[in-house]
Amino acid sequence: MRRPFALLAGALLVGALAAPAALAADGDDGFTIKDPRIKESSGLAASHLHPGVYWTHNDSGYGPQIYAVDGRTGETVATVTLSGIGKPRDVEAISIGPGNQIYVGDIGDNLDGSWPYVWIYRLPEPKELKDQTIRATQYVVKYADGPRNAESMVVHPKTGRVYIVDKKEDGGHLYEGPAELSPSGANVFKPIAPVDLWATDAALSPDGTHLAVRGYFGGIHYDWNGGRIKRAGQLDVPLQRQGESVTYSVDGTKLLYGSEGSDSPVQVRDAPDAEGSAKSPSPQGGSNSVEAGPDGGGGFGAGTVAVVAGVVAAVWGLGRLLRRRS
Repeated sequence: MRRPFALLAGALLVGALAAPAALAADGDDGFTIKDPRIKESSGLAASHLHPGVYWTHNDSGYGPQIYAVDGRTGETVATVTLSGIGKPRDVEAISIGPGNQIYVGDIGDNLDGSWPYVWIYRLPEPKELKDQTIRATQYVVKYADGPRNAESMVVHPKTGRVYIVDKKEDGGHLYEGPAELSPSGANVFKPIAPVDLWATDAALSPDGTHLAVRGYFGGIHYDWNGGRIKRAGQLDVPLQRQGESVTYSVDGTKLLYGSEGSDSPVQVRDAPDAEGSAKSPSPQGGSNSVEAGPDGGGGFGAGTVAVVAGVVAAVWGLGRLLRRRS
């Protein structure tokens, strides 16, 4: 989603704190997306069939393509074009469910309720990584309480049920879809639990027991609890220019965070619910990492709190001013 003051905030924070970009090393150690076609990476999902490969896609205004990126090199190793669907409007999320099925969430709405319905596309993850066209199934999605913007979608790894988190500045909700999506008629998603974050993406752990939700400047992890989520703590979200995506590694021990923009870095943190993660240091940690804070989103190290507070306050005020003038 294009949100100018959020983008400005991310750029100022990254510039002020000089956070280092992740370098390609291993599929789960962070990488930089090098494909010049991927200018607005807005979702991220770890491949189930190809270790070390991550699926991503562009935001609104692009074609029906998803990209397989090698986490060891940052290079695109396959481009998949979806057929059998209409023209995508605002693709914001990607997730992989049971049976190696890829779900693509065309669920963004930059005007926060301008479209009466949005779409989800489903296609099988290809066994061979090559440029190809794959026919997808298209599902119409509506919300029980009216249209809204969303950028976060997860698929439960055991049941295949799809969930969406809407994007609200003061916090949104987790929406539950039908037990099985239907390609005919509308699939109504119902709110089942509040989410205390301005959410830009979410991910379910591979065992289906934990939910990670990220925003621009922080994140929260929840015990899944059958979808009636319970807050468990805060995520160690890295500072990024415009933080848009998150995914678990296939083994569930890491969380990978992506950002929009050309040559965008994907950075790694230990998953808080993984065994031993509290004892092992974050690969990209240090004084520039986001730490737990009292506000539900995440604070910063003591050495940078004054800089961050000033930048966030200035940009927040600018955002309020712009919204009042619009």
